[in-house]
Amino acid sequence: MKRRTVMLLAVIPLMAACSTTPTPTTPAANAAAMSSPASASPTTPTALDAAGVVTKLKAARLPVGAVTVYTAANDPNHLLGRPNGYTSKAAFIDTRVKPSDARDTSAGSVDLGGSVEVFATGAEATAREQYIQGAEKSMPMLGTEYDYVSGDVLLRVSEVLTPDQAKAYQAALAD
Repeated sequence: MKRRTVMLLAVIPLMAACSTTPTPTTPAANAAAMSSPASASPTTPTALDAAGVVTKLKAARLPVGAVTVYTAANDPNHLLGRPNGYTSKAAFIDTRVKPSDARDTSAGSVDLGGSVEVFATGAEATAREQYIQGAEKSMPMLGTEYDYVSGDVLLRVSEVLTPDQAKAYQAALAD
């Protein structure tokens, strides 16, 4: 019994860290989130915030549907603007993903399409990618999303997509 309690206590924080359930935002809140200054970076940060990266994905003709831009007030991971956290975050729906194929169908879930997290440095983006991949490897019930880092951007893509479909997102991010 004690072993189960310890296991649950170890799993709960990891599940919360990978959560992507959003609170819908208003246009005013989205504008405030997009205009918030990024942290100082020893490397050259991307010129785009998370919403700008999603716009770039749409411009590459990827099937991006509804988008949620997060603020520090509604970020489900409580990492936005915090030390070692991202400077901006957005989630999007890939219109090819059927909700019946997704593990998590809550609004903003990576399973329904993906998310973009922009960090102050590339090292922070890579550390977040490694954290997520490590959690998924040690607890397969969390899923197996595709994660791509480009500079200070972490692009998380639904496991429901085929490898080729996911690679199209990676290519659009790199362009």
